[in-house]
Amino acid sequence: MIITAIRIMVILMANAPLLHLMQLVSPALPVGAYAYSQGLEFAVDQGWVNSLAAAEDWIGSVLEHSLGGLDLPVLQRLYRAYASADTSAATYWNDYLQSARESHELLLEDVQMGEALHRLLVSLDIAAAKVWSEEHSPSFATVFALAAVHWQVNEADAMQGFAWSWLENQVAAAIKLVPLGQTDGQRLLLALMPRLERAVAAAKQLVDEDIGVGLPRLAMASAQHETQYSRLFRS
Repeated sequence: MIITAIRIMVILMANAPLLHLMQLVSPALPVGAYAYSQGLEFAVDQGWVNSLAAAEDWIGSVLEHSLGGLDLPVLQRLYRAYASADTSAATYWNDYLQSARESHELLLEDVQMGEALHRLLVSLDIAAAKVWSEEHSPSFATVFALAAVHWQVNEADAMQGFAWSWLENQVAAAIKLVPLGQTDGQRLLLALMPRLERAVAAAKQLVDEDIGVGLPRLAMASAQHETQYSRLFRS
């Protein structure tokens, strides 16, 4: 009985990081991710995205060239900063990420979600979250990396999970906006999984000088969405 109990405990400890990652990427995480479309709502309003194929092209392009070129490589560096207790590096990359946002709306989304996750971690008594400087608004990736390190989620899984959470929210927005059916939403997720894997793999190889994003249509869509007359999603 004692040996069996020990084995169960070992299994539970081994599974704990995975369970915590599932907690971080869950739509139930109270950070308000469901409230944002990242310019997709304006793209639909303008007729740029009006079908399953167009949604796949739009979301896939943003995934590879925005998330993959900026958020994911910065997340990797934030993870390593927290893993080595380098708070200066964490602050640097947090500020870098915010300065690279291409619209006020995208910056607000990042900060609002970051602050929401930060408040949650503080309420869960995670010590590392309590020492974050009030002089710097935390980005979502910053607090996500902090939580991943605290819960011993490995770097590769954290990057994959972060990308999946973003993708799932974008597909959920497309289902409402295009609109798409639930089955088409699953088709969209399946079709974009290989692009997610490529985006994560490419992000891991980027050197500091190559980190950044340049998607003019996304920037314009996000900026125009701030004053869009009728909308479902938050600015």
